[in-house]
Amino acid sequence: MKKGIHPDNYRFVVFKDMSNGTTFMSKSTANTKETILWEDGKEYPIIKLEISNTSHPFYTGKNILVDTAGRIDKFKKRYAKKD
Repeated sequence: MKKGIHPDNYRFVVFKDMSNGTTFMSKSTANTKETILWEDGKEYPIIKLEISNTSHPFYTGKNILVDTAGRIDKFKKRYAKKD
């Protein structure tokens, strides 16, 4: 790896999937002002995610599509085969 191009301020951060409430810890350089009390009794920064591997249809094997604006229904209606 080239020297001097990678950040050196990695820290432990808790990621929270807002669609199902799952949390996990990893290292990140992302900034956040919110914190959470983790299982070990320490406070860590928290980053909120809309979707993660615990709720994404590709990883869960479920065909649940996340649709917030009805775009999927509009697409199906527009391109449906007419009998």
